[in-house]
Amino acid sequence: MKQRVLILGHGKMGHAMECLVSGRHEVRIWCMEQAGDAPLEDMVAWAQVILFCLPVNPHFEMVSRIAPYLAQGSLCLTIAKGLDESGRTAAKVFDSVLTSGHHYGVIYGPMISEEIRTGRHAFADVVLSDSADFQVIFDLFLGTKLVCEQASDLHGRSWSVILKNVYAIMFGVADELKLGNNMRGHLMVTAISELSGIVQSFGGKAHTPYSYAGLGDLLTTATSEDSHHHALGRQLVRGKWDNISGEGVHTLQMVVKHNLFDWRGYPLFTLAHDIVTAPQTLNERVDDYLKQLRERVSCAI
Repeated sequence: MKQRVLILGHGKMGHAMECLVSGRHEVRIWCMEQAGDAPLEDMVAWAQVILFCLPVNPHFEMVSRIAPYLAQGSLCLTIAKGLDESGRTAAKVFDSVLTSGHHYGVIYGPMISEEIRTGRHAFADVVLSDSADFQVIFDLFLGTKLVCEQASDLHGRSWSVILKNVYAIMFGVADELKLGNNMRGHLMVTAISELSGIVQSFGGKAHTPYSYAGLGDLLTTATSEDSHHHALGRQLVRGKWDNISGEGVHTLQMVVKHNLFDWRGYPLFTLAHDIVTAPQTLNERVDDYLKQLRERVSCAI
């Protein structure tokens, strides 16, 4: 079924979503830098599906702006994988603003924009405020190489996909230190275990991180040489500390600033925090982390 689709933002993911849906649906694009003659409010009222291909920071302002103009039964869908300056996920923003029967959801998983644009497969969990809207998602991406699975645990999947950027940094660190593939195995197991604990602390399900939004996206981000967060880990080891930035870094800052969970209770997350905030201690902190692992195993025996 042909749909009217509005894409908010025209960066890498905006272009990727355009590649997926253009030609099969009626598509309009809005971005601040290229705002045309048509007012945003009119475009929103026209749309059946609004794809938020924006960072999470402008979500609250944007959702608040467009909420009064959303058509009955329209669906707001976000790909944003971060926290805003108040420590909110995109799903939390939707929860707080779209309270009048408006429909919304998230689409998270291994979806590298460059691969989507070159016609490769991508995979995603889709969690919706109204599960009946999955037919809209099915129709939206029918015939494309984006494979979507209907999922649950909106906030658990949101935290899984956000925190994976933090853990991905450690894979870059380990690779640059030449700690080997066995270390990668440890990092993957530990990251997923910690994600499960953190997700449960927010009331989510223990198995949620074992999903496209968790394990799938973590594996993709943590092992891709083109990944910003993998590259950032390498950069930290090399002593290039002038531009330590990215969603994972911002997530670390927001978790600490707003005390979003007891992060010191998760050793690998703590290690990532400590070496990002004090990279000059990186080698010492990694050695200490590995020493504590060995001592813990010795005590268990």
